[in-house]
Amino acid sequence: MNLAKLQSQLQQPQGAPVEKWDPPFCGDIDITIKRDGQWLYMGSPIGRHTLVKLFASVLRKQAHDYYLVTPAEKVRIKVEDAPFVVTLMSNESTELGQAIVFQDNLGHQFTLDDEHYLWVETDPDSAEPAPYVMVRDNMPALIHRNVFYQLVEQAEIVEHAGVQEFFVTSLGKRFSLGKIAI
Repeated sequence: MNLAKLQSQLQQPQGAPVEKWDPPFCGDIDITIKRDGQWLYMGSPIGRHTLVKLFASVLRKQAHDYYLVTPAEKVRIKVEDAPFVVTLMSNESTELGQAIVFQDNLGHQFTLDDEHYLWVETDPDSAEPAPYVMVRDNMPALIHRNVFYQLVEQAEIVEHAGVQEFFVTSLGKRFSLGKIAI
């Protein structure tokens, strides 16, 4: 499987949404999505943003692996952390209250809500937080450090049972950014 063959399969008319395609597994392809959201093919950056967006549109996660799926083939790729990175954040007023709207590195926009929920994992060695938000189909985005700092700036501190925790609110729902270390 090579990049040109994969691209040509994706440019043919599509008969069904990617989640309904069930092609045979055809092996691994040397595509890696780096932690910073950069896509590499055989160790070199894929410079065409439209090609990256095309591949991302057929990206699927099954168990702990990521695949590019066409109507004819399914190939596994490597993802270092998360397949997307949230690079921008804005606040919008809605009928349901303030909404936090994210944009990822590929230009997808989505609102922090029950479907696109936020969580923070903490590295056990460094105690550094790694914030994520669910983008689609069980695929997360790592929230860029600058966006995380913006969230922390607007967070409210809530104390419960002697523990303080940062929370942000979007569409009336609260999402934890983590406990405050004392």
